[in-house]
Amino acid sequence: MNKLIFALLAPAESSAAAIDTALSPALRERVAAAGASRIQVNVVDAAFAAAHNIQTLAEPIIGTVGVWYDTERSAVADAVVSVLTDAGITHHAWEIDEREPLPGPEVADGERVSALANIAFLRKPVDLPYEEWRSIWQDSHTQIAIDTQDTFGYVQNRVTEAITPSAPPVVAIVEELFHEAAAGDWHVFYGSDGDNAELKRRMGLMRESCDRFGANRGLDLVSTARRSWTLG
Repeated sequence: MNKLIFALLAPAESSAAAIDTALSPALRERVAAAGASRIQVNVVDAAFAAAHNIQTLAEPIIGTVGVWYDTERSAVADAVVSVLTDAGITHHAWEIDEREPLPGPEVADGERVSALANIAFLRKPVDLPYEEWRSIWQDSHTQIAIDTQDTFGYVQNRVTEAITPSAPPVVAIVEELFHEAAAGDWHVFYGSDGDNAELKRRMGLMRESCDRFGANRGLDLVSTARRSWTLG
C-alpha cells in the first residue's frame, strides 16, 4: 500500500474554514474517485489548546491529510492538490514509507479517536549521514520513545520524495497517540504516575535520544485530533 501525506497550512483567521474543507465529504469523494482506498485527516483540536506545540514555518501547520492508494501516484496526488488549491488551502506534500511500531485503536469511519495525536515533522542535521540518521531513529530511538512515553499509537512516516516543489526538507513525519489529559499534564504524557523523579528520568532519556539524530532541532509539532475513512 502506498501513502501520501499533505501538511495543511493556514493563518489563524482562516484555519476553521480550512479544517472544515479537510473534513468535508466533497474532499473524500474526489480522493476516492482518484483511486485512493483510505484517508486520514488530523486537524488542530480546541481540546488540546494547552498542549506543547512548535511551529517553524511562516504559515502554521493546522493538520495533515494522509492518503493510501494502490493506483498511479500522480492521479491521487493531483486530485488532493487540486481540492486543497481550489479551496485556497496552502499545503506541502510528500510520498511516504510507512511503519507502525505501535498500532493505534481501531474506530468507526469518521469517529474522532479518543487521543491527543501529536504530529512531528523532523529534519535531518546536515552533518549526519542519512543512513546513520535513519538507523538511530528507527533502530534505536523507536523503543526508547515507546518505553519513556505513555503512547498507545505510534506511526513513523519516512519521506521518500517531496511532491510539492515548495515542501520544506522534512525527512520524516511522526504521529504518536497519547491520552487526552497529556495535553496539560507531563506526568500523563510520560506515564510517570505523579513521580517527579521518574518524570525527570524519562524526560532525560527522551531528550538524550532525540539529541542523537536532531529530532529536537528544526521541529514542527502539532497537537491534533485524528479521524479516518475507508473509501469505496
